[in-house]
Amino acid sequence: MKWTNDRSDNVDDRRGSGGGGGMLVGGGLGTIIIAAIVFFLGGDPSAILNNSTSAPQQTEQRQLSKEELSIGQMVSMLAKENEQTWEKVFQENGIQFRPAKVVLFESITSSGCGTAQSEMGPFYCPSDQTIYMDMSFFNELQQKFGAKVGQFTVAYVLGHEYGHHIQNLLGTLNQVSKLQQSGSEAQANKISVANELQADFYAGLWAKETDSREKFLEAGDIQEAMSAAAAVGDDNIQKRGQGYVNQESFTHGSSAQREEWFMKGYNTGDIRQGDTFSALLR
Repeated sequence: MKWTNDRSDNVDDRRGSGGGGGMLVGGGLGTIIIAAIVFFLGGDPSAILNNSTSAPQQTEQRQLSKEELSIGQMVSMLAKENEQTWEKVFQENGIQFRPAKVVLFESITSSGCGTAQSEMGPFYCPSDQTIYMDMSFFNELQQKFGAKVGQFTVAYVLGHEYGHHIQNLLGTLNQVSKLQQSGSEAQANKISVANELQADFYAGLWAKETDSREKFLEAGDIQEAMSAAAAVGDDNIQKRGQGYVNQESFTHGSSAQREEWFMKGYNTGDIRQGDTFSALLR
């Protein structure tokens, strides 16, 4: 992935700042189990964050390494490219765009949806329109979920979370929440799958539109995104976490579905082609 010269003013890098006053959540659940429930969560994660067992945790302040500073610059660049691409798409469709904020943290931090910690995986909080990412997650993605991790893996994850911000701006997340509350658990899971796959579609659309403007993609980048999409499919997570697959409990889509909808966004570059709800909830 080629870097551009663009940087966002909407990135808050809290790494190295210490975690005084933070509360640790999780209630003893393992990382894989938590990730299976919350990873790439499209709606408001406050129910899980606020209801989890909590205990105080302190971290010391420290200087960021050159590598960590470089990662921060990369995320700032990717955030700006999301802002520019989505502002263009919204303008073309006569819709007002508001950029999301991005918070980089380590171990634990506060969010508009409650206390967040690294085991939750990257997530979008609709309450404060902010994406929260602990970069150590990408080690987990490679070591525990089998993804081939590179720079464009970060781009895919951020693009997916930014997709949830787009859903929030368009009112999709509110509709999803209402639909899930009015139906059965099985129906709620299907709605969640459609919601997550649409965010994958938006990530693919972003990659296509940004490459058309910046020519930033290099050989292997899309394959990295596909590897990450396959790694976080419900079937792969369930196989690795519990040894078997229960399709009725899917909340994010299978590996094949996640790859399919990312590529549909990338190949079409047309936001009108991303109606996963009509495609999956017939």
